[in-house]
Amino acid sequence: MLVRPEFMRACPTSLSRCLLALWIGLAVLACSGPRSASAADDAARHVAIQFTFDRPIESSMAPFFMAAKDGLFGAEHLAVSFGSAAGSPEALARIARGDSDLALVDINELIRFRDRTDAPPIKAVFVLFNRAPYAIVARRSRGIHTLSDLEGKTVGVADSDLSIRLWPALAHQNGVNAAHVKFYKMSAAVREPILSAGQVDAVAGFSYLSAVNLRDRGVPADDLAVLRYADYGCEAYGFAVVVNPSFAASKSDAVKGFVRALIGGLNATVKEPERAVDETVSRMEDGVRDLELARLSTVLADNILTDEVRRNGLGSVDPARFDRAIDQIGLDFKFRKRPTASDIFDEQFLPPVAGRLIN
Repeated sequence: MLVRPEFMRACPTSLSRCLLALWIGLAVLACSGPRSASAADDAARHVAIQFTFDRPIESSMAPFFMAAKDGLFGAEHLAVSFGSAAGSPEALARIARGDSDLALVDINELIRFRDRTDAPPIKAVFVLFNRAPYAIVARRSRGIHTLSDLEGKTVGVADSDLSIRLWPALAHQNGVNAAHVKFYKMSAAVREPILSAGQVDAVAGFSYLSAVNLRDRGVPADDLAVLRYADYGCEAYGFAVVVNPSFAASKSDAVKGFVRALIGGLNATVKEPERAVDETVSRMEDGVRDLELARLSTVLADNILTDEVRRNGLGSVDPARFDRAIDQIGLDFKFRKRPTASDIFDEQFLPPVAGRLIN
């Protein structure tokens, strides 16, 4: 481009500014191109993970959301998206079909699922609940203080309730005559209302759900008897992360990274429970902060931070205890082939114990 001399003499300052702006623009383009490409390459290196919870969001899931909030999944080069299923059987079906890569399910339901002839070899890779949350929640005012007091009483049981499937083992182990306990079938939506209204004497369910919900409904805490299965000899573990077998084989480093990030999110939840609840409630449609904070406190104390976890670290199982838990399931479930702990749980994705201890 030719610039007339008289124009240069007349507008030296404007021309200099124009040339400077042009130079800066070219420099920005030259620098931004490689950076954008680098950012795109970095995003492409992130492994996409579809994760499924087996129920609607509540505060026991806070460690997953803290791992996402604090960038722990991103630091492991993972892009994690969350979804929910209507129960552990549905979540396991999604894993089996490959519609989900990982899921949080009841490990006892996984044990039963794996006994099917067509079941793929789905395994758990991280146990979140070291103690199952199964419980009978009863009214003391109805004369129930211990497990044996259930004889002659009516217990409400929701459709597809998983806790009641270990009731035969619990009753047998504690000398309760199961034939003298009446069960009333109902919808899960009315479980707590029916008990609070006095239509049943007790309900079966999860301690951190039913007991906390009942207190929220105005039932005095001192009128509630929370009969936790684990306090009466139930050896079962609870919720665990399971993985699609093909994904585990082809993306083993991603699974290990997910577990590391989850452990970090769990440590953050223990240190900052209020922040963890705030993050969880922000993802719920009608979450009540105080209710979820009470729920998280119950879960941490009763189900996650057990003596076994403090000794052996997060996420693992004790093989001898796990075998005893399988035997208890077998009292109400006829196995085609009784599984072993290694059939259900794969420890290869866990970091060493030092990386799994609660700080």
